[in-house]
Amino acid sequence: HASDIISTVEFNYSGELLATGDKGGRVVIFQHEQESKNRPHLRGEYNVYSTFQSHEPEFDYLKSLEIEEKINKIRWLPQQNAAHFLLSTNDKTIKLWKISERDKRAEGYNLKDEDGRLRDPFRITSLRVPVLMPMDLMVEASPRRIFANAHTYHINSISVNSDHETYLSADDLRINLWHLEITDRSFNIVDIKPANMEELTEVITAAECHPHQCNVFVYSSSKGTIRLCDMRAAALCDRHSKFFEEPEDPSSRSFFSEIISSISDVKFSHSGRYMMTRDYLSVKVWDLNMENRPVETYQVHEYLRSKLCSLYENDCIFDKFECCWNGSDSAIMTGSYNNFFRMFDRNTRRDITLEASRESSKPRATLKPRKVSTGGKRKKDEISVDSLDFNKKILHTAWHPKDNVIAVAATNNLYIFQDKIN
Repeated sequence: HASDIISTVEFNYSGELLATGDKGGRVVIFQHEQESKNRPHLRGEYNVYSTFQSHEPEFDYLKSLEIEEKINKIRWLPQQNAAHFLLSTNDKTIKLWKISERDKRAEGYNLKDEDGRLRDPFRITSLRVPVLMPMDLMVEASPRRIFANAHTYHINSISVNSDHETYLSADDLRINLWHLEITDRSFNIVDIKPANMEELTEVITAAECHPHQCNVFVYSSSKGTIRLCDMRAAALCDRHSKFFEEPEDPSSRSFFSEIISSISDVKFSHSGRYMMTRDYLSVKVWDLNMENRPVETYQVHEYLRSKLCSLYENDCIFDKFECCWNGSDSAIMTGSYNNFFRMFDRNTRRDITLEASRESSKPRATLKPRKVSTGGKRKKDEISVDSLDFNKKILHTAWHPKDNVIAVAATNNLYIFQDKIN
């Protein structure tokens, strides 16, 4: 089903809940089950906790455009009470959802009978005190706020600020700052739209708030650059505070250089000292104090450099891969083709290619490292570049904030892998 294709994956702050959004506008939340005493070797599994329709397809009559219901991003708010809150967005409209549990209901009303019919006032001779009775657990999702009509172009990012009161949303040309309580106005903090659209040379591809400094955010561009902005310096952050760009190696310049240098994702490390960017062939880690080049560069699938022509023809070259940090910032993960995903250990500089497949997801199956052969003789357990399936791609991954548990979206299947307990 095309509507089942997963379009975003996100753990909440504790890692107890995992949310996915799909092309059909649905949000599915999974909850981590506590380990059972009789099977201690099995870490708790993630089971479906709540499913709800977040967005519906709409039609913009002024522009004669269909607005699809696909969920572009989900971001959790830090938990303040028993309920959970998340923001979900499609191309145009952001919604704040409350997810809460009910396991009791009131019984013994004075003015109505148990079946809900109103009682004749003359028959009420005594005062009853209603009591709360247990009932089966119900998880309810209700929309609390709808933030609409602020984006002319498609929203590609939402990011909750560390003040927990504001969040930003970014489209191709503008970034807006919202207050979570105020839906009818937002504050435009970046606008890169040229006066004449024919002079347009770059678009915003992703944006994120700093994890600790609520005045700092970054946004990446289709030209492979990242701008860090400080809202204390100016209300409109068109003049960035820092500009991160790696000079291009003239020897590797090709027709595709500009396309593959476009950044598809940017993520601050949990510590707030680094940020990671993903472009078509690589992941780069930048120190926020060093703008002229990344401190680490990891090749995701270098063997595709010779295949860019056919990847351009089948449009894969425009795929937008995301990237994520583990809880301690010591490792990073990002996806590739053929349902492969890559993990890089920043300390040992070791890397591994793993595959999300039906075989690897059987209970207690161990993930075997995969190798891709590039020309020459192929070893027996290697996969040739020409037999990779480019329709099977892992664009969305998430890492549990504390444990070694990862979630990997392979088209319409969600895989959850965890470290073995010896």
